[in-house]
Amino acid sequence: MTIRLIALDIDDTLLDSHHRILPSTQTAVAACLARGIKVVLTSGRPLAGIAPFMAALGIQGPDQYAVTNNGAVVVTAAGAVIGRRLVDNAGYRRMTALAKTLAVPFNVVAEDSTIITADCDVDATIVQQAAENAAGLLIREPGELPADFAVTKGLFVGAKTRLDAAAPQIEAALAADYSVLRAGPSFLEVMAQGVDKAAGLRQLATRLAISPADMMAFGDEGNDLAMFKLVGLAVCMQNGSDMAKAHADFVTASNDDDGIAKALTRFVLNDAEVAR
Repeated sequence: MTIRLIALDIDDTLLDSHHRILPSTQTAVAACLARGIKVVLTSGRPLAGIAPFMAALGIQGPDQYAVTNNGAVVVTAAGAVIGRRLVDNAGYRRMTALAKTLAVPFNVVAEDSTIITADCDVDATIVQQAAENAAGLLIREPGELPADFAVTKGLFVGAKTRLDAAAPQIEAALAADYSVLRAGPSFLEVMAQGVDKAAGLRQLATRLAISPADMMAFGDEGNDLAMFKLVGLAVCMQNGSDMAKAHADFVTASNDDDGIAKALTRFVLNDAEVAR
């Protein structure tokens, strides 16, 4: 196996517990880029929340890429969209109505990264999400937006206990028609059917003529499992969930303990091929 593309989740993977990129990670990623290896940030975040980290890592230009919104939109580092699969307006309205029925905080993410919620009493998780992604926050009912307004995804959010209780009902109502992923304790995300990080990476595999077997992926949560299954080498952070660890080929050190750099040094930068 020769690693030609490295997919990096952002939260709790690329970023340490203080939401910073470790110097060791920057050095290792720079070494991979210098070898011509594609390094692709693959995240539930919209582009506005990914772009600063791409710039910090030197992932720039029309021949570098990011998989955003859990695979709903794939873009170049220069911002050109090369693939999108959105939730249509009917789906947006359906999710909003379900959230109101279940009394669960809910927002959607527009393709321009804006966070939109119909909740007048905005949950703190939604406010934090908008702030972390440098995105605008609008309070709008679906009827206040254009009739053809589509979104990248919907997010049922809030305290873990609240989402744990509501998740079975959300999945029962939506899973037949949409991709429903638990992206973390406070996030249950809903995308168009078939959309996940693996779908975004498949688009890049075709575009770049890179076999998924020659891809390496780092992650920590449930929304990383699809890409773990796709790639040749799946690496979970030590701080990741038990479920993510169970689906990984290798568990590296935590996001606070140079986990990315240690795995890249072991499997990529030592010039050794990796036997799965």
